[in-house]
Amino acid sequence: MASFPFKINATDGAARTGVLSTPRGDIRTPAFMPVGTAGTVKALTVDQVKQTGADIILGNTYHLMLRPGAERVARLGGLHRFMRWDKPILTDSGGFQVMSLSKISKVTEDAVTFASHIDGSRHVLSPERSIQIQADLLGSDIVMQLDECVSWPAEEKRAREAMELSARWGARSKAAFGQRDTQALFGIQQGSTFPNLRRESSERLIETGFDGYALGGLAVGEGHEAMCEVLDYAPALLPADRPRYLMGVGKPIDLVEAVARGVDMFDCVLPTRSGRHGQAWTWDGPINLKGARFAEDDTPLDPDSDCPASRGYSKAYLHHLVKAEEILGQVLLSWHNIAFFQALTAAMRAAVADGRFEAFRRDFRARHLAGVND
Repeated sequence: MASFPFKINATDGAARTGVLSTPRGDIRTPAFMPVGTAGTVKALTVDQVKQTGADIILGNTYHLMLRPGAERVARLGGLHRFMRWDKPILTDSGGFQVMSLSKISKVTEDAVTFASHIDGSRHVLSPERSIQIQADLLGSDIVMQLDECVSWPAEEKRAREAMELSARWGARSKAAFGQRDTQALFGIQQGSTFPNLRRESSERLIETGFDGYALGGLAVGEGHEAMCEVLDYAPALLPADRPRYLMGVGKPIDLVEAVARGVDMFDCVLPTRSGRHGQAWTWDGPINLKGARFAEDDTPLDPDSDCPASRGYSKAYLHHLVKAEEILGQVLLSWHNIAFFQALTAAMRAAVADGRFEAFRRDFRARHLAGVND
């Protein structure tokens, strides 16, 4: 019996909408999780994040274990109390950042040993230690197994090695996690772009048994079309009655196409990273507020939005803030972008519930691509 009930309220083709119920609140799916890497969604207060409609945020095990330290967070009451967020938190396992950020890393059957990108200090992250940090010290609601992710392109032999190690680490993560009523554990499907490896990974994950299942090893350089080719079959390999989480994705068009293929949950740093660099995401694609054409544009980013940053400031003012490198510009654009991603997932939930998702998908794609090519 899975820890958190997951009720699918409606389907439209492969797309679905539902609710994942947790002790700290319901997560409406499709759900986009703003990324709070170091215990903060960059540039925003937790109240601003809540105002956008976010049901859950993501915390990063790798960054938090290095600074301020997982044991310190535990002594201060856990991550929820530490950052003043009382809704659900999902923590990633730390594995991806170990591979991509650490100065030196060595993977063995037992664990990954790595040097901190901050000060070069040495650390060991095993499946058991990752579970301890996430579940016991940070106190996250949804815990991810430790896995090994390979970047694209990967030869099949290398992808198989990583998939098989991830499967073994998944079983060890499950044993370390045990049975918990107030926390859930997700396994991670690996296999790069190889259907046979994705299928085998799924079979091994299902045999171990998890509360939810993630699709890993995507958005690592393969591009939108190749990712969609994997999503044409990979989500359906996972249990239909449990949440499916596409890790590290992505652009709005990625979210729409993934929902069309049966994905329920997403996370990405894109909204806040874009905001810090002067880019705003809209229903008509992204716009760069650095552009001179906005210097005297007195219209807001979205007059129909509930977000004050979207409706209350002119593009001309935002252009000025970006050009002057004022911090407020980064705050307002990050706030707007998170609100847009939440509005997008809310619109997809409504479209699935009303049986009009394919029309929504077609219209969104046309508007988005027209904006991108503008």
